[in-house]
Amino acid sequence: MEVTGKIKVVNPEQQVSASFKKRELVVTTEEQYPQHIMIEFTQDKCDLLNNYSIGEPVKVSINLRGREWVNPQGETRYFNSIQGWRIEKVAADQPQGGATPPMPSAQTFAPATNINDEEADDLPF
Repeated sequence: MEVTGKIKVVNPEQQVSASFKKRELVVTTEEQYPQHIMIEFTQDKCDLLNNYSIGEPVKVSINLRGREWVNPQGETRYFNSIQGWRIEKVAADQPQGGATPPMPSAQTFAPATNINDEEADDLPF
């Protein structure tokens, strides 16, 4: 899956444990109701964010992750996260965030040449 929009936040790298690090990115989509999507980059993927700054239009490849956790009282809880694994810059003139592709112009299609005016119109309406 992919998320396209402009970078709102690039957080510094967090060393969670001796063997785990993460870095968070917030991308704001460009649609009628913009969404602020927080995406985590982990381990060696943290370095992918080094060359990006606030305001840049980007396309981020993501995976949805889910996990189950049972608390000490025996209650089961579920958590979701969005994990980034690739990021690339988007040219400013390209459509972003769910934009509709342009319709082809009438000049794209060749005119019909084999029309027979004497054929009966058999449409039911």
